[in-house]
Order: sequence, then structure tokens, then C-alpha cells
Amino acid sequence: MNKPKAKATGGTIALNKRARHEYHIDERHEAGLALQGWEVKALRAGRLNFGDAYALIKGGELYLFGASITPLISASTHVVADDRRTRKLLLHREEIDKLIGEVERKGYTLIPLALYWKGRHVKIEIGLARGKQEHDKRASEKERDWDREKQRVMRARNPPA
Repeated sequence: MNKPKAKATGGTIALNKRARHEYHIDERHEAGLALQGWEVKALRAGRLNFGDAYALIKGGELYLFGASITPLISASTHVVADDRRTRKLLLHREEIDKLIGEVERKGYTLIPLALYWKGRHVKIEIGLARGKQEHDKRASEKERDWDREKQRVMRARNPPA
């Protein structure tokens, strides 16, 4: 008897931790990503850097700028690999229109938060974000440190059984 192979249904490729530090994230949206074959292979190998990436609206479409997918050495010889090329984000028209309104009228920025596998497709989570002021960043750090201290105290008072 042959057992059916288990599909890899999900898995995080990369997280943009800097985005949560630099921005207030108000909304999150899941989008597809138009990739070439060599890019998918490089993502499977974990060769992605999107700390400086952002999304822009051009001609009523959404594009990802600044994300670097480093090509594998074994990439095909007939493909010219551009690691920082602009990649199209795939969303429904209503979602794109809503995001366009938020960005143009309210001054939001579109920041990639995470890249992950969903089935055999690569998805990107983009956040509708506002930039944090310096005092906001300090307050976030204080709150995070306080949460850690509370956890430490709780563990010390309630040892595991």
C-alpha cells in the first residue's frame, strides 16, 4: 500500500520584523506574488531579503519594490536573473481600489510583513501602515520589556507542576 504524500500546506519563508518596529500596522491583506521559476527555487532555499521592501501603486496595479531574491548558482543559463526586479502583487480589484484610496487619501504606506507558502503558492502579507514617531518606538520597547518581566514573575511564582 502506498500512502499519499503529505502536502506542505504552509510555512513561513520570511518575516519583516523591522516593519513592526518602524510602523503602526492598521490592516493586513494577503496577496499573491507573480514570480519566475528561478525565484521560486531560490525562495525554497531561503534566499530572500525584504527588510527594505515596500509596495507601490502604478497604473491601478500593486507592485513590490526593494525585495531581493538572490538567484541560486545553479539557476538556468538562459535566464538573466535580476534579484531586485519589480514584482507584481496579485489582489482582487476591490481590494486594490480600497488600498489605493487609503494610500492616496489618508497617507498610508504599504509594507510587506511576511512571505509564506500557502499550498504550492507563495503569498505575501502586506500591511497598511503609518510611520511611528521616535517616542512611539520607545513606548513599544517599554511595553515589550514590561510584558517580558511580567512573564518572568509569573513563572517564578507558579513553577511548572
